[in-house]
Amino acid sequence: MDINEKMYSLGSKRSVIREIFEYGRSRAREIGADNVFDFSLGNPSVEPPAKIKDTIKKLLDTESGIALHGYTSAQGDYFARKAVAESINKRFDTSLDENNIYMTCGAAASLSICLKAIINNKDECIVFAPFFTEYRVFIENAGAKVVVSVPEEKTFQINISDFESKINKNTKAVIINSPNNPSGVVYSEETVKKVCEILKRKSEEYGREIFVIADEPYRELVYGGIKVPYLMNYYDNTLVCYSYSKSLSLPGERIGYIAVNPKMKESGKVYLAVCGAGRSLGYVCAPSLFQAVIARCTELKSDISVYEKNRDLLLEGLTDIGFDCVRPDGAFYLFVKSPDTDAASFCERAKKYEILFVPCDDFGVEGYVRIAYCVSRDKIIKALPGFRKLGEEYFSKK
Repeated sequence: MDINEKMYSLGSKRSVIREIFEYGRSRAREIGADNVFDFSLGNPSVEPPAKIKDTIKKLLDTESGIALHGYTSAQGDYFARKAVAESINKRFDTSLDENNIYMTCGAAASLSICLKAIINNKDECIVFAPFFTEYRVFIENAGAKVVVSVPEEKTFQINISDFESKINKNTKAVIINSPNNPSGVVYSEETVKKVCEILKRKSEEYGREIFVIADEPYRELVYGGIKVPYLMNYYDNTLVCYSYSKSLSLPGERIGYIAVNPKMKESGKVYLAVCGAGRSLGYVCAPSLFQAVIARCTELKSDISVYEKNRDLLLEGLTDIGFDCVRPDGAFYLFVKSPDTDAASFCERAKKYEILFVPCDDFGVEGYVRIAYCVSRDKIIKALPGFRKLGEEYFSKK
């Protein structure tokens, strides 16, 4: 049958994250969910703030069905966009209005739309390893080449010299994801400033605009007073992709936004390109009900202290066993060096103890695994004896 073979390839083989997640669901049906320790998927375990449910109930009781379930403007409801813009301005001292905001079906849609809006043939997009596996799919689908910048060893901060070496006349965009998935690393203000200085210089050198796409679904998930620099304040040609999946524990509701920096050169034209990209990709509008919810709940966030406690418990437990872990300052992932030269083999061996996590070769860094600790504390406690047995298989040989 004559079909798009590239799309067939994407559909017939899931991402490594989804493969392990589906395996976990199958095992849960076989032996019971309490006996499977699934750390594969970044699925929030914290309940949404109580006001979210109250707001939904109030809207359903007081608003018409047409208002809640009908189409909004393609770029999003006016009041939702206005509320989002005002919230960003209040928190980050920016000057956005509703005409800088495009409501989306989560960060994946935001990224896909932004790339489609700015990419032309032969363009390149730089990503910083380790990076979310689907970046490659989104970038290539937009028609650009993926260029990977390797990180600093141990810290996994951006390697400035390597980054600068990867920029050329075809560079069109750079995706910055901080807090980072999968490492949990937050890029420092010093690092961000250096990146932006280089981009400004290179834009002038090549006579073309280079965009920063800030992928920020984990912005609110930071610990110990760590600051996450807001990229619009450092670089004018910035598009922010945001999702409420993590901050409000609403991953299945698919609600987020794109913010186009009003200081960007020809920002109005870029915003219209975003609107056109959304149209071309078939995004009629983001979910109407949850646009209305977000308009009333922009200042809320879930109780992230749960994740911080989980991080400390798992980090201490695995370090005590002998695993080499990168200390995460944000998100809800632990980046662990595989004691096996083949990270996939390490993940397979962990299945003996019904422990599931993800090898990170597809994230652009070999020899590491990602452990998502957005699970119940009880699950971590029950998994630690299995982790200890797993560690003994490697460390007792030394």
